[in-house]
This record gives sequence, structure tokens and C-alpha cells, in this order.
Amino acid sequence: MLKYSAMMLNRASADRKDPKWLAARINHASRWLLTHSDGNFFCKTSQLPLLLSHDDVAHLDLSQGIFLGLDEAKEECAYFALDVTHLDSSALSGALAAGEFIDLRKAALVLDNPLASMLALARGLCFWHRSHRFCGRCGTENIAIEAGHARACPNGDCGHLTFPRTDPAVIMLVQRRFADGVERCLLGRQAMWPEGVFSTLAGFVDPGETLEQAVGREVLEEAGISVTHVRYIASQPWPFPASIMLGFIADASTENIMIDKEELDEARWFSRAELAEFGEWGDEGPGLKLTRHDSISRYLIEYWRDLKC
Repeated sequence: MLKYSAMMLNRASADRKDPKWLAARINHASRWLLTHSDGNFFCKTSQLPLLLSHDDVAHLDLSQGIFLGLDEAKEECAYFALDVTHLDSSALSGALAAGEFIDLRKAALVLDNPLASMLALARGLCFWHRSHRFCGRCGTENIAIEAGHARACPNGDCGHLTFPRTDPAVIMLVQRRFADGVERCLLGRQAMWPEGVFSTLAGFVDPGETLEQAVGREVLEEAGISVTHVRYIASQPWPFPASIMLGFIADASTENIMIDKEELDEARWFSRAELAEFGEWGDEGPGLKLTRHDSISRYLIEYWRDLKC
């Protein structure tokens, strides 16, 4: 299962709209996941996420908590996210002094998938609230409602409701059998990435196009390659900050690469034998490297390499 795709909590979509029901969930059995500037809260010594108790966070403004869901095994235990980006370090005293805020992707591989998925949900919802403070129609500062799963404009002449949005992005492994009989896949890299790292191509879906059309357009725009036979493989929540990645494999009908330098720094065809010689993201020194294990890019590359689809 892809990382971040196993959020097991009961989201209680209907119950969370009831303020009385929600208030009853903010009790001593509740657990709180703090975020700060897109970082999740981890223990400084163990490097494990800190799921704080109600007592740990009682001095904070819990009215801004975002309900994540109920533990199915013990439904009296509710999980909440709380963004403390606006607070300085002096507010994070006592039990909170044992933690630090770090990038979830740096720690995700050592976490079980349900926990990593819950942390990703907390991060994504907190980001959405910070980036949607004002009504998109009239500009009035809006307020969180429905346990943090919507924002409402208090302007009586407007009243616009805003809900969390997820931006769809396609990510695709393009394959082709060459004249020498060897199948190769198309990978590219951006100049800002660590030296030697190559990934599958990806891009956001434009309005008015299908996912398959988006795959063809992005590959043609970035690498000058035309594709056919686009088929869906898997999807992955990607709240970094607000996307879902839709993974595909496609067949190339051309093979001469013509990259768009505004999109890619380089693109190449690689055989399965060549992929077997790649190092890992984070390896020091020269050499070609695969993307991180938590990404659907890595999943698609290994899917193609190992299953010989």
C-alpha cells in the first residue's frame, strides 16, 4: 500500500457537524496532533510523533482544533489537529518542550502507514486553513465550521462556504520497446533536485481535460514524447501541500526526447538493468538515484521494473 493512503479513523462526517457532539469529543481521551509551518510534532529524542493528551494542550485554544476522526477500536478516542504556527516558542512549554516540528517526509518511512496517513491529513487540513483565511468572493475573514472541514464567510451579504480542495495531478511512467528489443522507461529530473535523482514525469490536470489527456499533454510538453495506451495503476494522497497523485503507465509512440528546459533539466530512457544500478535518494556522491520510497514515483518505477508490465 502506498504511503499516506491508510487513514483508518472514522471521519464521522455527519456527527462532526453537531457542535454538542463535537464538544463532547474534546475530552481527556482525545489526542492532539500539532503542526507548525507545515511541520508535524515529533519527540526530540525518539523521533516518533507526539500524540498529545488533552491535558498537554489545555492551555492552547482548542476551539481551533480540526477533527480528524474517531479510533474505530475505541470510539471515545477522538483525534484532532491543531495548527500553532501563530505561536512563539514560549507557548510550547511544559510537555510540549519535549517535541520539535519536522518535515513529515523525513520521518514517514519509519512510521506505520495509518499513523503516517493521519499525520499527512493533519498537515493538509492545517495548510488549507492557513491558506484560506479570507473569503474568495468578498474578502471578509471567514471562520472555521463543521469541525474544521469547512469555512464560512460571516458577511451577511455573502455567506460563501469554502471546503478543502484537492488538486489532481497525473504522474506517469512512460515505456517503449526499442529496436534492440530492450524495453526502457522515460525518467526526468529537475535542476533543483539532489544530484543524480531521476523521477517519473508528472503534472497537474488542466480544466476541461480527462486524466488520460493530461498524461499525454504533460509528457509531450515536458519531453516531446507522444504516448498511447494510457492505463491507470494507483493513486496516492499527497498533501504536500494539497494534491492527489494519479498514477499511470503509458506507451511511447516516439522516442526522440526534446525537453522543455522550463520543466525539466534532463530526461533519459533507462532499461530495467540500468535501474537496478541506481542508488537511493540521500546517497552521497555521484551516480544516478531513485526517488524517495514514500512517493508514488518510486512505486511506479518499481512496479514497471519488477512486474515487467
